[in-house]
Amino acid sequence: MSGRNEPASSALAQPLRPPSLGRAALYVGLFVLGAVLGVAGALLQPAWFPGGLLLALAAEAGLCVGSGRAVGRRGGAVAPALGWALAVVLLTTSRPEGDFLFAAGAGSYLFLLGGIAVAVICATLAPVRQPDGGSARLRK
Repeated sequence: MSGRNEPASSALAQPLRPPSLGRAALYVGLFVLGAVLGVAGALLQPAWFPGGLLLALAAEAGLCVGSGRAVGRRGGAVAPALGWALAVVLLTTSRPEGDFLFAAGAGSYLFLLGGIAVAVICATLAPVRQPDGGSARLRK
C-alpha cells in the first residue's frame, strides 16, 4: 500500500443502524409536539396578527433548536419540523362544508413560508454527529 497510517475505518463507511427504542420514542414525541405547535400556531397567528405570527414562528424556532441541542443530533431538530409541516399542510385543505383555517392573506402566507424557512434553518444549524476520536483535525 502507500505506507501511511490509515485509520481502520472512516465514519462515512460505517453502516447505518436503526435508532434505539428510546431514541425512536423520543423522535416520535418530538414529531407529535411539532404537530401540536403547528396547530397552535395556525390558530394563534390570525388571532393576534403581527404579534401572534412572530410568537408562533419563535415558538417553532425554539422547539427545533432546543430539541436539536437536547438530543445532540440533527434528527432532534428535524422531527418537530416535520411534525409542524405535516400539521400545517393538512390544515391548509378546505373541508367539504367550505370551512378552512387559513385565509388568503399576507399573514397566512408569512406563517407558511416563514415556518418552512425556520424549519430548514434550524435543521441545518442543528448539531451533527462527529466521528470518534480527538478534537483535532481528522486528516493531518
